[in-house]
Amino acid sequence: MPVLRWHRRLAFVLLALMQAACAQRAGADLRAPAAEDEVLHWNQPAVRANCPDRRGYLWVQPVEGPACIRYFASDEIDGARVAIVQFSGDRDSVMDQPPTRISGNTEALRTLDAQRSRDRAGVPWIFMARPGTYGSSGDHRRRREPVEFHALDAALDALMQRHQLQRIVILGHSGGATAGAALLTMGRTRVACAVLTSGAYGLLERARMLGMSKDGRTDTTGSTLFYDPLDHVNGIVRDPARRIVLIGNRDDRNTPFALQQRFGDAVAKAGHRIEVKTHAAEPPTYHDLTDRIGLHTASLCAREALFPPTSGAE
Repeated sequence: MPVLRWHRRLAFVLLALMQAACAQRAGADLRAPAAEDEVLHWNQPAVRANCPDRRGYLWVQPVEGPACIRYFASDEIDGARVAIVQFSGDRDSVMDQPPTRISGNTEALRTLDAQRSRDRAGVPWIFMARPGTYGSSGDHRRRREPVEFHALDAALDALMQRHQLQRIVILGHSGGATAGAALLTMGRTRVACAVLTSGAYGLLERARMLGMSKDGRTDTTGSTLFYDPLDHVNGIVRDPARRIVLIGNRDDRNTPFALQQRFGDAVAKAGHRIEVKTHAAEPPTYHDLTDRIGLHTASLCAREALFPPTSGAE
């Protein structure tokens, strides 16, 4: 019997170590996929036959040509009065790896992550994959070009129609924040709130500041075709009920806070409701904010939209 108890204890310890290894960063949902046929493929062309008319896939026709945009949703999104739509930051550092080595790179894992975010936020949650990433068609090397933002804009239209979403909260970090800001400048409506953390604006100046511009004419991707939300603030639709919350860190070495502040000032000058805030971030780049501040802010925004304070209430 003592030997049996010892074996059980050893098995328990080994299981705990395995679970800890899987969850060492942001949870077990970030572990690598197990099998090649489960993975999501990156930087692929749009093929209609590979984009079925079912949940998780959106076949859209932006001006640059067709696109298949993938999304991964929690439960309770159909008919939701408010849902949070999240865009990830840039993924260029992993996009050339074998798909089986990219963390969270299956439909099951991305859906699990959306469900966990929904459970934390208390609001239906949708992760929309930017072109070229997590199964969406397109080329992630062309991020921050109009081709990326037009595809996401069309996908949001299709998503809201398919699931009869009344309003959305946009949540984006880094390149995802730039995408969220671009969508606002393209005239997107029915946005209850946009939470933009550590976004990239003033793209030409940013590339120069980081020493990554070619002859002072390109952004950090080497492209001259970039779409800079700072240049298109006049396209934001007026909506007094909408909140825009911009959060960054003054020491950010990736997306300079001075340029984030410049975007916030331009939006405010155009007459929109925007809050510019600072928050603690992880060294040494001070780009990734701590405390899940984006998630918490988006959750509060969504709840405010669902249950607005009664005017005159004591």
